[in-house]
Amino acid sequence: MTPGERADHPAIRIVIAEDQALVRRGAAALISMESDMEVVGQARNGVEAVELAQLLQPDVILMDLHMPLKGGVAATREITRALPNTQILVLTTLNDDETVFEAVRAGAHAYLLKDADEDELLETIRALRRGESRLTPQIARKVMDQFRRLAPMPLAEPVREDAASSIPSEKGASLQNAAIDTESLTDKEEKVLQLIAEGMTNRQIAGTLFLAEGTVKNYVSRIMDKLHANTRTGLALMSKRQPRTD
Repeated sequence: MTPGERADHPAIRIVIAEDQALVRRGAAALISMESDMEVVGQARNGVEAVELAQLLQPDVILMDLHMPLKGGVAATREITRALPNTQILVLTTLNDDETVFEAVRAGAHAYLLKDADEDELLETIRALRRGESRLTPQIARKVMDQFRRLAPMPLAEPVREDAASSIPSEKGASLQNAAIDTESLTDKEEKVLQLIAEGMTNRQIAGTLFLAEGTVKNYVSRIMDKLHANTRTGLALMSKRQPRTD
């Protein structure tokens, strides 16, 4: 990238949240070699990640899931709520099944395994800057399971009395409607997600479904947007069902 191009396209400002110093510094060294990227902060735990996010408002945060003081899931949830323009790239391992499930619910828009190669990491960071979402096949399968769990209730199904008993009737009605109106995947989105889970790249999916590659990327972004909306509705309903302790 030339100096003129750099002026037109500011460097992607990145915070790395990782408790292992060797991994954190290695990622910082790799990123610093890219002319369109800049590491503006490093966090050793989730508390520092949230503080740096609020202070620096970076474009992208590389978020480890297992960190002291505050885990990556909790930190991701706080940051995505407070800073919607900051994109979080969650880094995880294959044996993190339950934590990955919670990370998907937290609102990040990219998920990579820690054994991803350097080019995949850098390209994912750039994709986030462009407003795209990225999923590995392993994470795509978990997202599919999540959508099945969060399928909207049938219109004919009444709301259980014990589910609405702790809230005023008008709020209960609005929450019921929110659950019914929750978006499900379209047939095309379901197919895109299925092909990702089978290990296809965006280019391969585009060829299989006779779509432009950019259209496939847009489908992935919409899938993640819908998942996060589903999660917020579910959490709202569950929180209203909790008994009062005061």
